[in-house]
Amino acid sequence: MKLQGTMRINDKGHLEIGGCDTVELARRFGTPLYVLDEEHFRQNCRSYYRAFVEKYDGVVIYAGKTLLTLAICHIVAEEGLSLDVVSGGELYTARKARFPMERVYFHGNNKSVTELKMALDFKVGRIMVDNPYELEMLNRLAGEAGVCANIIMRLTPGVEAHTHEYIKTGQIDSKFGMVIANGQAMEAIKKALNMEHIRVRGLHCHIGSQIFELQSYAHAAEVMMGFAAGVRRETGWAPEEMNLGGGLGIYYAEGDEPRPVEAYAETVMQSIREQAQKHGLPVPRVMVEPGRSISGPAGTTLYTVGAVKEIPGIRKYVAVDGGMADNPRPAMYQSRYEALVANRAAEEPQETVSIAGKCCESGDMLIWDINLPAVNPGDILAVSATGAYNYSMSMNYNRLPRPAMVLVRDGEADVIVARETYEDLIRNDVVPERLVKRKVVQLAGAGY
Repeated sequence: MKLQGTMRINDKGHLEIGGCDTVELARRFGTPLYVLDEEHFRQNCRSYYRAFVEKYDGVVIYAGKTLLTLAICHIVAEEGLSLDVVSGGELYTARKARFPMERVYFHGNNKSVTELKMALDFKVGRIMVDNPYELEMLNRLAGEAGVCANIIMRLTPGVEAHTHEYIKTGQIDSKFGMVIANGQAMEAIKKALNMEHIRVRGLHCHIGSQIFELQSYAHAAEVMMGFAAGVRRETGWAPEEMNLGGGLGIYYAEGDEPRPVEAYAETVMQSIREQAQKHGLPVPRVMVEPGRSISGPAGTTLYTVGAVKEIPGIRKYVAVDGGMADNPRPAMYQSRYEALVANRAAEEPQETVSIAGKCCESGDMLIWDINLPAVNPGDILAVSATGAYNYSMSMNYNRLPRPAMVLVRDGEADVIVARETYEDLIRNDVVPERLVKRKVVQLAGAGY
């Protein structure tokens, strides 16, 4: 496993993160356990801040859907980044954390009336309008509230990034945004510019996730600026802001080759400036929305090994006490991960095994065919790069409680998400009174 951030192997031969021995973390907090390297998370934030804000006066908007908790909101705010939310729940989390609302960007392809009212009431910085239906609804709600909504129009540029089918979003056939090629986007822009309670501040696109090819971003910028030039010709309006989304890839496993944030910024800014000059447009303020590339590498999940099952000549299965309930990405996206035995991190690999989860599903496999030292029940397995889309996608399948999350730094570990209990699992269950009465009658009839 590639060691990232503050990871190191200590003198006990254990994996250490943020100055904390992961074997001790597993003993103290239990497993499965999400471990977040605070220093690594902050350094990733700072890389973006330096590359886009300090150098180009851009805006870096952390994509909260990758990992969002009250503590994360505090860290993102401290690092000077803005925040992208995609639901009323994420917006509520930001509000409870007292995140500056003027730095909140509200996304979503099907925002409800309640969510839009929340956004207007909280005075979020921008609402990213996804479709004509939302545009009409927002104009009406803003009018009723006596305010003017600052919006950015989400467009579909027709750029297909080289990534998994389910995390492509820039192609024409997508549930997100208004299509440029068929005239839908132009029609919506014209309508928005004439709405009394709407102020169009800019344009947005997002072409996908886990992208390594930077030319995809340059092409997206070219398409978006070309569209902006067309809008300028037809309406006289030009965008003040150009949001090119996120999607920069990270290292999960051998073969992944993430590009430096500085190279990403240079590619984007060069393309925007060239296209502005080509079309005679003012250079808009550039925005990006990194999520995975900030939170992903900073996260590690610890598991305790249970059953070890060998099928001679076929495969050796090593089962852990978590799986698709705390990390559904391998089942959903065929995502790859690396791992090591945290309590014997310095030992050389001796065998090839496959890491199985404990859910009652054949597809609950975390890692296929990984080389590890001889694995025994009770060992602690550390799976790296689990900071993005693991906790945020976690679930209670098989009524498994969701894991705790600890934030580690300088030898200190603090819980930022408490471990769910069995009582938490039934907290919202309700038994109708008629079933209770029926049970009482049945018990009485049985002589109880």
